[in-house]
Amino acid sequence: LEGGKPLVENRDEIGWCAACFDYYAELQRNTRGRVIPSVEPSQLAMVLKEPYGVVAAIVPWNYPLLLMSWKVAPALAAGNTVVLKPSEMTPLATLRFAELCCDHLPPGVLNIITGFGDVGRELVVSPRTQMIAFTGSFATGREIARLAAERVKKTHLELGGKDAFIVAEDADLDVAVPGVAWAALLNAGQVCTSTERVYVHESIARPFTERLVEFVRSLRLGPGMDPDTDIGPLIGEKYRAKVEDHVEEARARGATILTGGRRPPQFSRGFFYEPTVLTNVDHSFRIMREETFGPTIPIMTYRTFDEAIELVNDCDYGLGANLYTNDPRKVKQYYEEVKAGTCWVNDPLTDNDAGPFGGMKFSGGARELGEEGLEEFLETKHVHWDFTMVRKPWWYPYGKGK
Repeated sequence: LEGGKPLVENRDEIGWCAACFDYYAELQRNTRGRVIPSVEPSQLAMVLKEPYGVVAAIVPWNYPLLLMSWKVAPALAAGNTVVLKPSEMTPLATLRFAELCCDHLPPGVLNIITGFGDVGRELVVSPRTQMIAFTGSFATGREIARLAAERVKKTHLELGGKDAFIVAEDADLDVAVPGVAWAALLNAGQVCTSTERVYVHESIARPFTERLVEFVRSLRLGPGMDPDTDIGPLIGEKYRAKVEDHVEEARARGATILTGGRRPPQFSRGFFYEPTVLTNVDHSFRIMREETFGPTIPIMTYRTFDEAIELVNDCDYGLGANLYTNDPRKVKQYYEEVKAGTCWVNDPLTDNDAGPFGGMKFSGGARELGEEGLEEFLETKHVHWDFTMVRKPWWYPYGKGK
């Protein structure tokens, strides 16, 4: 609740967190090395999977329990110990989680350290950590990669996105309208896979936009503890200011604000911002290129599906993408050509613990969840064993004197 999310979303997060631990508790039972073909009959060749040792996990404020579980669960399942640093803005849920772990984990297996960025930096540069797992901004992730490279440490970086949503001409608007709204406005748009760009086929743009505006206006803004709240506040003033900067730049350059675009007058306290729908934008606008991380839905139109794919890929980030269509040819072209780590079709933002989650390009190359998520926290060792202990004919000396 310290992050301001609606009560329903907080309860969902706890359930997702528990499911992640259940998944890796079972998966690790079947994770083993393997025996591979040997060079000679007298030899044994094996591939072993081993933990790195001490993993420093640095998690953000938007989903402090869920994103913690995506790192801690596979790290522990792989046999590592973890030093976990929660965001300074949302440490309480993590500390409570650690208290619950005290009765179930040996001392020193899971360790919590709180603080600001300087604490995270010390974890990265410390010779006592062998791996760094981080979710957060591209700028911070790049600095972590630079610092970790000085000791050639393994880094696991998930660095956010600028996800796009294509609404094809055959989309059912009864589904697409609330689906796009939820994908864009969940947790007030403070999700790494939030929809921050919408591309609608020109033949349905008007009815889609009109219905979307009507739907967004019906959503209830309020404090997270109110069970009737649909959208809560942003996490802090600097984050609201960034959203305002993106919206105001778009407004100044001719964008049409169809709803929202301001601080709600009924809330004098809290970092609230009205969910905002914009049209008449293009890719030269900051709101279409930079990560906004707020409750905004900028909409562009397209004529051909090829054009829509080009628009989706015209971005530095590549975390996720969404599509509404019932045309299997479009679906195939979409998942083959879109440069994103997850391609959702007709079901936005659904996580599957067995499905790898991660990005491309500036979103980072790490993978969380699935077998791939466990592999991230394991080192690979090759063992070559000859039982005979005999001198080999290809050793020194060379030549006729051999």
